[in-house]
Amino acid sequence: MEAVAKLNNYPTSPRKMRLLADLVRGLDVEKALAILEHNAKHPAVPLRKLVVSAISNWKQANEGGDETKLVVKTIFVDGGRTLKRMRPAPQGRGYRVRKRSNHVTVTVDSK
Repeated sequence: MEAVAKLNNYPTSPRKMRLLADLVRGLDVEKALAILEHNAKHPAVPLRKLVVSAISNWKQANEGGDETKLVVKTIFVDGGRTLKRMRPAPQGRGYRVRKRSNHVTVTVDSK
């Protein structure tokens, strides 16, 4: 039985989060947590928390299961809302700044 955890509207661009999601897709959860714990990129902390949350959701559904055999089955990052802000530009103009966010979905399952 698989378990799902979601993170909505995290304020970093989807491209930056996908770089980390690609590192842990398909790995054992212990290895994935180790990779995320020692990664220097700033979205690694919430992504690690999300994987831990998915593991805990799996434990709730499968009380007698062995969590050492869990695998990150799927992990995908979708674009979230975009906040549009203005930045001052030369000669009285304003440049538009798009502050992006993302949605992450993690699914863990036993081998």
